Amino acid sequence: MRQPYIAGNWKMHKTIAETLSTIMALRKDLDKSGHKVMIAPPFTSLQAAAEALKGSSILLGAQNMAAEEQGAHTGEISVLMLKDAGAGVVILGHSERRSLYKEEDSLINKKVLLALKHALPVILCVGETLTQREQGQVEKVVGEQVEKGLAQVGAENLKMVTIAYEPVWAIGTGKNATPEDADAVHAFIRGLVGKLYSKQAAEDLIIQYGGSVKPDNVKALMSMPNIDGALVGGASLKPETFVPIVEFNK
Repeated sequence: MRQPYIAGNWKMHKTIAETLSTIMALRKDLDKSGHKVMIAPPFTSLQAAAEALKGSSILLGAQNMAAEEQGAHTGEISVLMLKDAGAGVVILGHSERRSLYKEEDSLINKKVLLALKHALPVILCVGETLTQREQGQVEKVVGEQVEKGLAQVGAENLKMVTIAYEPVWAIGTGKNATPEDADAVHAFIRGLVGKLYSKQAAEDLIIQYGGSVKPDNVKALMSMPNIDGALVGGASLKPETFVPIVEFNK
């Protein structure tokens, strides 16, 4: 039985003070949640957030990281820095990194391998654009992103990888794939991982859905057999919308 995994990606929002205030509010409701919960504040808040989350079951994530451990990479954040600041998860390959910052599968794979080398669990994001969906390329695009993103990842390290399917056209738009459409892609990803690794590895894999997840649609999404969690953007910024998403079955 796969444990539901709900992650909040705060993107470029919240000062340190706002981060701490939100964490205090979340802890009141989510410290004893039976679900796996993660929040990813901005880099500037990581260390303070780690302190504020001590003793909590809520995991601390980072929104991205560099493909190198250290060196002359102005403006980048290394895996060593993330772990030092207290991050226990890293989101890689988010659609905004792919589309706005032109990150390609090869770069994302390099980051995945580096994170796993340092025992930092990964949420690997994959998903198609609206044009690609309309052209019937969903499985081709998502399949390539999964295969290339997991290249050289051994079966023993796959356990540290969560895949998040996020249709690009549904992120921050208010639109979302129907539960049935989302589950079909999740089932495809699970089948592909089964071919790349094993049936058991595919069965154990946590696959989240991301794309305008809200309190009023999360229950229907989570009722699907292949949807194991959610990668939540805007709705994760406020406790009054994030808590109901995490506690979707209560």
